[in-house]
Amino acid sequence: MRIEISDEARRLVALFEDEADVTVRDCVVDEAHDQIVYLIKRGEMADAIGPGGQTVGTVEERLGRDVKLVEDAETAENFVANALAPAAVYNVTVSENDDTVAYVEVAQEDRGAAIGREGRNIDAARQLAKRHFGIDGIELT
Repeated sequence: MRIEISDEARRLVALFEDEADVTVRDCVVDEAHDQIVYLIKRGEMADAIGPGGQTVGTVEERLGRDVKLVEDAETAENFVANALAPAAVYNVTVSENDDTVAYVEVAQEDRGAAIGREGRNIDAARQLAKRHFGIDGIELT
């Protein structure tokens, strides 16, 4: 699936890649929640975060916005689980009927983390899952 990103997102990708020395696969400028969401190449998340969160903190300071990092995955199920981090996801089932929906099992105590403040985490997960795997919706169970 070919992903198109804006010129602003390209600039933000370059900034993050220069700061963290990682590969950014996608970038979403989330104006509604005043955050930037970076999709990081699988296996490079520790470098993207940096020691004690230093790298991501530096980027947040430079941008004056929150930054959310999501680790890429090969399967839609793992991708959705990664996108909902830091919530502990027990299981993801992708159902393809009229729409393609990912049903996600999370513990009751992790529902808030999966949704995020004002829905920011689940909204970012939905947007990335749509762009990369054609998933129309994510439902927590």
